[in-house]
Amino acid sequence: MAHTFGTDVVVAGAGPVGLTAAAELRRRGVRCRIVDRLPARLPYAKAVGIQPRTLEIWDHMGLARTALEAAVPMYGQLAYVNGVEQARIDLVLPPEVPYGFAALPQYETERVLDGFLTRFGTGIERGTELVSFTQDDDGVTVALRSASGAEEELRARYLVGCDGAHSTVRKQLGLTFEGSAFPEEYMLGDVEVDWDLPSGYGVRAMHRDADGEVDDLLVCIPLPGRGRYRMSMMVPPELSAAGRRDGPAEPADGVVHGLESGHAPALSDIQAVLDRLSPQPTTASSLRWSSVFRISHRIVDRYGEGRVFVAGDAAHIHPPTGAQGMNTGIQDAWNLAWKLALAVGGGTHRDLAASYDAERRPVGEEVVERTVRHATQGVQADRTDPGTMMLREAQLLVGYRGSPLVDPVSGKPGLQPGDRAPDCGGLSAHIAAFPLRLYDLLRDRGHVLLLYGDGERGTRLADAAGGISGGRVDTCVIRPAGTSTETSGPPAYVDTLGEFARLYEVSDKVTAFLVRPDGYIGARLSPPTAARLTAHLARTFAPNAGT
Repeated sequence: MAHTFGTDVVVAGAGPVGLTAAAELRRRGVRCRIVDRLPARLPYAKAVGIQPRTLEIWDHMGLARTALEAAVPMYGQLAYVNGVEQARIDLVLPPEVPYGFAALPQYETERVLDGFLTRFGTGIERGTELVSFTQDDDGVTVALRSASGAEEELRARYLVGCDGAHSTVRKQLGLTFEGSAFPEEYMLGDVEVDWDLPSGYGVRAMHRDADGEVDDLLVCIPLPGRGRYRMSMMVPPELSAAGRRDGPAEPADGVVHGLESGHAPALSDIQAVLDRLSPQPTTASSLRWSSVFRISHRIVDRYGEGRVFVAGDAAHIHPPTGAQGMNTGIQDAWNLAWKLALAVGGGTHRDLAASYDAERRPVGEEVVERTVRHATQGVQADRTDPGTMMLREAQLLVGYRGSPLVDPVSGKPGLQPGDRAPDCGGLSAHIAAFPLRLYDLLRDRGHVLLLYGDGERGTRLADAAGGISGGRVDTCVIRPAGTSTETSGPPAYVDTLGEFARLYEVSDKVTAFLVRPDGYIGARLSPPTAARLTAHLARTFAPNAGT
């Protein structure tokens, strides 16, 4: 058996979650290998919804433009019950949110992320399976097997399992995966139709029986291409795995989730549903792929142990309601990657990586509970006001209040430690002749200290932050409208439209915000002092600590 050493992180699984983890690690200079047992990318439009928060993440990484050019917008949903049109749902967000909702086939999402990863000299090791691993205090020893059967033993500092619902990493780590499966089966199809419904809108058509129960359902999500949709619908008895003698066997791990092998729906099966439920007479054509799929809802008891972690479907599975699954997994990976990158670099708190579980598992629990509730009771069962519900579905309300990495909530109104740092426009600099967004300042950076008001204090705070972090905190000064950007200290920008002051709810008092690498507020300091800033950063950084 060959022995190879010298990588920092092994990522198992090259779906959107694993690719996000690997790309963010490599972008931050961490050595990484990403392996996947499949010989090639699957051409299936499985997860297709892209949430605004995911686009913000891709903006921060520097790949939003490529994704936007490949995707199509999602403006809302047209709903029909027993052929009668219901109130149209428009996906409207506050004007300061930089991105709307989008749709992109999963294989295109993987193509975009794969292309971004290759910029850093790293490619997916296809046909390579993670067989087993052991870990100790210093690292993880991973056993890999290639398609030819050749085995390799690889030593790494960390292992991240993004290997799906039947995760090898999860099983060997001994994590529980509690939950159950829905009895219903569905079929998916990627087709084109010739109706003239408004583009950019999903379609949800259902039939209710005399008792008000849904007995027929059609959900269509627009995809790039003329009249193209990913459609899901109830499976007819002849295609049901449960009703076929030659249906697929129950998985060995008991986790029934995802696409089924065996009989795939034909174009005629999809046309039959359209004949019953389509809002307009239409003909389906150009079937690219189809499948029967099952849904489970499960979540692990912890997101990792020691130097081994799980993310995405390896950690949580649930109904696809609201396109939460892949987007939640991408956020898992992003949260974990910046922490591992700092840990690999050294000088961090010993519990930094462990904070991944503290921050992300509550998010996973909430998503599983909410999507199950929506799948069984309908979105109308959510009593949240429409504006808040839209922000939640966009994943813009995900936060980490109470995390060991952020300061306690102040009790005062406004943005709190653990909240997402909102974007704003109208920032001017003394050289740029065009206005900047706040996210332009945060892009491609790690920790950033935003100091509103007194620029002279910025130098003292920057020195304090650099001392404990080893120079891994940038400082930017935001000055009120009508002031100058001239400064001898950190770079300064003028809040010409007053948007920063409004969204960050600052007054004339000097206030500092420490923004983490993932775009969340770690601390709000008013007044900011070097001692308070140092105390906060000690939650993440610990000079001379090991890795």
